[in-house]
Amino acid sequence: MRTQNKKNLVTNLMGKKKPGPFLSARAIILNEDNRILLLKRSINDEFGDLWCLPGGKIDFGYTAKETIAKEVKEETSLINNSVKFLFYQDNIPTTTSKEHYITLYFECKVTGEIKLNNESSDFVWVDKLELNKYNIAFRNDDAIEKYWKDRNDIL
Repeated sequence: MRTQNKKNLVTNLMGKKKPGPFLSARAIILNEDNRILLLKRSINDEFGDLWCLPGGKIDFGYTAKETIAKEVKEETSLINNSVKFLFYQDNIPTTTSKEHYITLYFECKVTGEIKLNNESSDFVWVDKLELNKYNIAFRNDDAIEKYWKDRNDIL
């Protein structure tokens, strides 16, 4: 897509130009059964009733690793013991998503018991065969599939 067409798409979707792209960080957390943690967003949220990986927007003054530790703790009460950068995903504006995000994905080793904050209404541990049963937000399903593929290529 030519640059001018992209600018027109962004302007049409948002009604005005918006700064961006925004940076976000998402955690891929495995349990002992090699299942990945998904959170169901609260119904009051803009993306309510959709599932996603723990994480959020990287605020000014925070590193990506600080953000992922903070978001995981806030959303799940879990404590990060190790954080490893995996890959990034470029989420450009579309007709259904009006903002441009660059999402950094991290594999996180955690301890503790899950206690959700008000941003989420439920959680589940999913494996490869179960992922398609859930309505996933923010293209996190694409990232999870990439993670499993890359992991299998290494093993």
